[in-house]
Amino acid sequence: MIATYFNALMVVLGSFIGLFLKHRLKASYQEVVFTSSGLITLVIGFSMAMQTGSYLILLFSVVIGGFIGYALKIEDGVMSFGSWMERRLSRGQGSAESARNFALGFLNASLLFCSGAMTVVGAIQAGTVGDYQLILLKSIMDGCMAIIFSAAYGIGVMASALFILLYQGFFTLAGGWIAPILGDAGINELASVGGVLLMMIGFGLLDIRKTKTGNFLPAMVIAPLLTLLAPTFKSLFSGFGL
Repeated sequence: MIATYFNALMVVLGSFIGLFLKHRLKASYQEVVFTSSGLITLVIGFSMAMQTGSYLILLFSVVIGGFIGYALKIEDGVMSFGSWMERRLSRGQGSAESARNFALGFLNASLLFCSGAMTVVGAIQAGTVGDYQLILLKSIMDGCMAIIFSAAYGIGVMASALFILLYQGFFTLAGGWIAPILGDAGINELASVGGVLLMMIGFGLLDIRKTKTGNFLPAMVIAPLLTLLAPTFKSLFSGFGL
């Protein structure tokens, strides 16, 4: 868990730097921050999405996951949780806009920091063989992105460090039995769906299209499941001569 703690610490430090810059940026320069973070997020998301081994699995994962997420109203729940955290920290003195920015910062930063293959593979390596190199590299990258995101969204980005501890810590502690189940293909598909979600965030930052990205979170569970079931479907269809 040492590498996970370091990762969370780097996000907190990066957020402090971003907040320091945010309050010293002119309003005209804040557009530069949003545009830059949007473009970078799109590039990262696209590169991750291209890791897929099957565009059909990617498509069905996103569609099915989106249906589930919208039915459960996951983003509304995450936003409510983020707003509750903001009210607790500000002791009820914050505005509705600050609560929304806090919640968006928490949600989008959590997706950015935890949706990639580096998170899963690095955490599993750290937990099973004690190899921290990948997570340490990811920690530096996350710290740099935390500067940009916190300058755009505010202190909510810092709260994503809690999600890193939970999500990444889970894969670190349970990596020994999760890795054989997921396999390389399952991890790649999980990361590919994460890339699609990051592209949604990037389009939102650029004001191209606003999407309730949180509602697509179930897709990151659906993708590995479909990958596991793919050989069964292939054998079934081959039995029918398809």
